[in-house]
Amino acid sequence: MPKAKPTTILIVDRETDFLEWAKHQLETPEVRVLTETASDTAFKTFGIENPDLVLAEMHLHPSSGLELLARIRKQTPNAMVIITSGYGSNQGVIESMKLGAFDFVRKEQLPFNIKLIVDSALKERAEMQAASPFKPVLTVDEHKDEIVGKSEAMQQVFKMIGRVAASEAPVMITGESGSGKELVARALHHYSQRSGRAFLAINCAAIPEALLESELFGHERGAFTGAHNQRIGRFEQCDKGTLFLDEIGEMPLTTQSKLLRVLQEGEFSRVGGNETIHTDVRIVCATNKNLEDEIVKRTFREDLFYRLNVVRVHLPPLRARKEDIQLLAEYFLQKLASARHRPLLKLSEEAVRALEAYPWPGNVRELENTMQRAAVLAQGDVLLPKDIPLGQAAPIDRPVPEAPAISAAAQTFAHVPTTPLTIDAAINTLFETAATDEAVQLLPWLEREFTFKAMQRTGNNQVQAARLLGITRATLRKRLERNGQLGADEDDE
Repeated sequence: MPKAKPTTILIVDRETDFLEWAKHQLETPEVRVLTETASDTAFKTFGIENPDLVLAEMHLHPSSGLELLARIRKQTPNAMVIITSGYGSNQGVIESMKLGAFDFVRKEQLPFNIKLIVDSALKERAEMQAASPFKPVLTVDEHKDEIVGKSEAMQQVFKMIGRVAASEAPVMITGESGSGKELVARALHHYSQRSGRAFLAINCAAIPEALLESELFGHERGAFTGAHNQRIGRFEQCDKGTLFLDEIGEMPLTTQSKLLRVLQEGEFSRVGGNETIHTDVRIVCATNKNLEDEIVKRTFREDLFYRLNVVRVHLPPLRARKEDIQLLAEYFLQKLASARHRPLLKLSEEAVRALEAYPWPGNVRELENTMQRAAVLAQGDVLLPKDIPLGQAAPIDRPVPEAPAISAAAQTFAHVPTTPLTIDAAINTLFETAATDEAVQLLPWLEREFTFKAMQRTGNNQVQAARLLGITRATLRKRLERNGQLGADEDDE
């Protein structure tokens, strides 16, 4: 009986110590391990030996591990390759998966489970060979809006982006408010074949029900009171591109029916029109609701759910990936320093521990707002725990030196029946403040301040506060959640 051919593994790395260690860990009478230190010689060895598995470091010479991966996959489309890296960007994770890597593994994981990873890859190869030829998994180039995270949970998100970006399948992104769902949607578009066309985002909860259908599908002149001109909707504007429907669970049932027809037939009519318009739009949607529960309540169509939920990407809450908190905090500080042309602030060890101990109910958005406030209030170049206002979603009394003028103006609006002259004076004061300090973001600040003051004035009664602000209770709750203030009396009526 002929002896079975041994399994062959090719490991490519510039560090000879790592190669010797890996060979010692993996080589057995049944497993032959080949090693190379350069990408060009590794490619030649691959062509000669046709190994069952390749482990290639990302940072090789004379060409990178990703270039080696691309050459190998071009020559042998079903080749099994794992990219390794001692350090690397999230774009590297996504790009390696796009080029068809079986996995991307950070080197700090290898001393503990290199054999487990290799055995898993070889088992996968055997199963694929027995079933059908391996199909490459596609992904992406570097994305300007980086999604930050090194945790295992986020690595899985990056890999999923790489796997599904190039497809045309609808994607549903789930996760808590503030976890970064729109960034994922933008990444899916950026790394897709539609990246050269439009990406449009619309928040289904932010537009009144009567206007949402017109916003999506457009309307004809005279379709309703106030429709003085024809309007081109988002589906027409976004033809051949990607449309991101945020908070899809808030979409009215009547609009859901029309959206379902677009997904099924690729066509729709403007409000008040008879012309059938064809469109080619990829839908990416997001929700922080459990849509299965909404189906039971009959507030969301079951057939639409199955149309949208072809691929699901779940974003974990920040409290579930604490290893990303320091990385994210430093990333936001870097962004702030770059935008304001100011020195980069550093985090103390005590500050990092405080950040990691906090539960972050507002997720990444709350962390970004917190670091922004910390940067504004910082008195030195190192942030201490006392410099970081944890749990303070509303601005404190003096967010910037000019704040007393803003507070006085806000109090004028909130408490005094004003005349047009008083309103003009208050508005001018606000504009002057914003013009003299770039840290003041006027409209977001006003929304937070008015919401906070309305809740304070009404004793945290959401119904009364919403009435005072002239908005619905649902809109008020979204503002409270967005600003990290939800937790006030939620059940009062």
